[in-house]
Amino acid sequence: ELPRNNGRPSPGQGAADENPIPVGGITVDFAIPEGLKVLEVEVLEPEQQNPQKIRFKREGNRLKFSLPVFRVYSVARIKVEPLQSGRLIKIAGITTEYRRNSHADVILGKLIETDTLDSQGYRHPVRMTTLYTDQVPDNDKSRELAQMHKFKIHDSITNALTNGTGKRLAVDGVMLVVEHGDYPMAEDGQFWYPKRKMLEEVVEVFDQSKRVVPIFFDKHLSDNWEEAKWIYDTAKEKKIPMLAGSSIPNVWRYPPVDVKRGAKLKEIVAINFGHLDSYGFHALEMVQSLVERRAGGETGVKRVRCITGEEVWTTDLYDRGLLDEAMARVWNRNQLRGDRTLEQRVRKPVLFIFDYQDGLRASILTLNGAVAEWAAAWKYADTSKPSVESTLFWVPEARPFYGFSRQVKAAVSMFQTGTPPWPVERTLLTSGALDAAFQSRLKGGDWLETPWLDVEYTSDWEWTQPDPPPHPRPIHGNLP
Repeated sequence: ELPRNNGRPSPGQGAADENPIPVGGITVDFAIPEGLKVLEVEVLEPEQQNPQKIRFKREGNRLKFSLPVFRVYSVARIKVEPLQSGRLIKIAGITTEYRRNSHADVILGKLIETDTLDSQGYRHPVRMTTLYTDQVPDNDKSRELAQMHKFKIHDSITNALTNGTGKRLAVDGVMLVVEHGDYPMAEDGQFWYPKRKMLEEVVEVFDQSKRVVPIFFDKHLSDNWEEAKWIYDTAKEKKIPMLAGSSIPNVWRYPPVDVKRGAKLKEIVAINFGHLDSYGFHALEMVQSLVERRAGGETGVKRVRCITGEEVWTTDLYDRGLLDEAMARVWNRNQLRGDRTLEQRVRKPVLFIFDYQDGLRASILTLNGAVAEWAAAWKYADTSKPSVESTLFWVPEARPFYGFSRQVKAAVSMFQTGTPPWPVERTLLTSGALDAAFQSRLKGGDWLETPWLDVEYTSDWEWTQPDPPPHPRPIHGNLP
């Protein structure tokens, strides 16, 4: 450009003159030094006068966020502060029973005996200082662990949260692991665990102390919609950070794929095994962690149906090609060798069907006798290529049950930051959807309209492939 009258070149109009190409889809994932809490992440760009705050998530010591679309350059500024001035983060464990291989063992145990359950692995930067067990079976291991690792076992939830004083809250987080134990089964086939009762006692201490702390809730919020919604509403009303759900969304995937964020989905078919209550919930969370990424975010489930027996094979309500695609991902298909078909192997097939508000259909087939793994296949409704994708959700069925490690790390991240890595609405929806499927089954397999499942949310949670698990140890025996 020619010089101006004063002999100096024109400064021009910067990006307007250069017309740079917009850049998007940049994700950041790096390690934050231990002992620091991330307060906020800001983005600075030459086109913007003021910094822009963006959403982020923390998993253990990893900080993850996505940069907005920029044209010239973008700088991320991370504001941090010391974590509670170096004070130890104290956790209260509340559980139904604590025996070898129970959920208490493989979840709470990772805070006590390190993530490898042998005191030789990674030690989380939190400590479980108190414990309450609702039941004490003959093979209880919590009493021995308490003596070895110097934490206190109390006779009530109130005392566990107040460290025996019965007055003021004395912990910085609560882990509710309400799974396993000698509890009745409802008419519809679900276990009646005292989840609401336990949370009510926790909230009483919060109210008395005029302070709340984050709560981790293992698996579904409750076996019925009314109590699940009460738990959710109570957490929202009292501003309690809450993380809940299954460990399955966090485990290894082969191949390592996810639903394309913002893509339109037409249908998803998943395979399940085991008990319809406990493992059916795992399958639902697996599906929901995939479909919540679709265009428009989550809009809720409008109707549910449960089909059993021969009709599972004859119905045209799900895409058999997607079932075949999911089955092709399963590794332990030895039971299918020989001349027996899938239909011949599975004596009591069960099909859950979930129709979402936006037209998506999800089907979960429980195929005991043929498979013992989780997998899913989905079909896009737009021009995405490939049009069909699928993956296996692999869980190492051996100690130290490393499939739970990511879930525990997510809970620890919440205790450190006060922010759950994924929204509790995911588990509110899966809790209600599972209950509706059991109600449909109880009523003979009719469609059940579910206007109450109008749960809307968006999630920026991103799955990544975990590190390889440690060397497996026998589930039973003398090894830790």
